[in-house]
Amino acid sequence: MSTLLEVTKVVKQYGNYVALNEVSLTVPKGSIYGLLGPNGAGKTSLIRIINQITMPDRGQIIFDGEKLQPKHVQYIGYLPEERGLYTSMKVGEQCLYLAQMKGLSKAEATKQLEYWFDRLGIQGWWHKKIQELSKGMAQKIQFVVCVLHQPKLLIFDEPFSGFDPVNANVIKDEILALRDQGATIIFSTHRMESVEELCDHIALIHQSNKLIEGKLDAVKRDYRTNSYEVGILTDNVAQLMYALTQKFTVSPANFKSLNQELKLEIQLGKALPNELLHCLTQQGQVTHFVEKIPTVNDIFIQAVSQ
Repeated sequence: MSTLLEVTKVVKQYGNYVALNEVSLTVPKGSIYGLLGPNGAGKTSLIRIINQITMPDRGQIIFDGEKLQPKHVQYIGYLPEERGLYTSMKVGEQCLYLAQMKGLSKAEATKQLEYWFDRLGIQGWWHKKIQELSKGMAQKIQFVVCVLHQPKLLIFDEPFSGFDPVNANVIKDEILALRDQGATIIFSTHRMESVEELCDHIALIHQSNKLIEGKLDAVKRDYRTNSYEVGILTDNVAQLMYALTQKFTVSPANFKSLNQELKLEIQLGKALPNELLHCLTQQGQVTHFVEKIPTVNDIFIQAVSQ
């Protein structure tokens, strides 16, 4: 997979405070790349550098094979966490103005706006002022302004803020559609469930340093704990527990009995999954046997805590 954006050893300081400490990232073309980290980690500083709002103190950024230059701004769409619409302007007037700032002619901008207004069901908003819209309605306008010039790179910073669940799902579907149409997307959020649903690559920044980067499924494999969730029907719980604890670790906090079916979390240690399964089948009827794969939230907490 080719690369759209390559960040190499970028450093950014504000006085004595180091916001980014030699951070390097590789964003593949056509990916949804989750940029994660606690508040103050350095994510916003990096996003502002990519958008050329600020410049790095050291390091290099390559955009689509070229060193990042002012001309590349037209190929980037940015939806900031802090929205920036002019509240006293009418929706249509403002969208046309911002589209032309991105290099579209008035005719091209009108055509794209008609498409997006129809797609999102907001045709009647053209003559409304931004101040007349709810936060979620204004969010849709900001989203349209971000994507209508069909940029190569889209950067969404907390894109679901202000949306109810229905409209959040609408925007999720649009993000996936944009990816399928060839856009590359950097997605920054604290909502780990959205990362699970959307992202195929992730990076985690903490205290100005990159801790994790890679394909999401590969990162999850790296953080596996060799634990299994099992369900079993047995007539002799004491015998089952004795047999298991000879070779495996059973978490007492996860020992549950539901309608005579035991729900257990078992860590293999150095044993193999087949050995656990064999032990269980000797003691009763196995109803559930699945490896416990860490969630993005589990990985986030573990990496930051360490």
